[in-house]
Amino acid sequence: MRSTASAWLGAVMGALAAGTPAAGLTNPLDNGPIADFLNEFRQQAIPRETVTYPGPEKAGTVVVSTGQRRLYYVLGGGRALRYGVGVGRQGFSWSGAKTVSMKREWPSWRPPSEMLRRRPDLPRYMSGGQDNPLGARAIYLGSSLYRIHGSNEADTIGSAVSSGCIRMTNRDVVDLYDRVRVGTRVVVKN
Repeated sequence: MRSTASAWLGAVMGALAAGTPAAGLTNPLDNGPIADFLNEFRQQAIPRETVTYPGPEKAGTVVVSTGQRRLYYVLGGGRALRYGVGVGRQGFSWSGAKTVSMKREWPSWRPPSEMLRRRPDLPRYMSGGQDNPLGARAIYLGSSLYRIHGSNEADTIGSAVSSGCIRMTNRDVVDLYDRVRVGTRVVVKN
């Protein structure tokens, strides 16, 4: 009797030889633990670092400074982890307080109707994976359309290019995802 791994490998090899995708099989390099591991080795344009943080927010709060294009995860004791982020382009930036309402690993993506009106060329649905615009993790902010999510466009980190979501490298969003919980307060400031 063949093991599951050899059955999977056999199906993949057969599909590759035939030039067709293997039905029901996902590429472990596209999403999941192996993809998370590989993201650890991608170069970071803006490295994550622990910094002095003088703000009044309590430990565990996420603070996004759209002007600085940085996200702070408040550690307490006057310290925070600082990450580089991409933010909303002109006309799409916002500020306010939200709470984390949901978290997803390698999320699928359905562009909101507002985005589809602006960009009718977008797919109506994308499975989770390296090519998905939400990247490795998505942290949903209240009942809004906004998320803190990974990105397959690491060169946009530090820029104002999104439709209002906060983009992070996949490596950084995995780190933040493991720190925040549903109910975490998120403050977005200009």
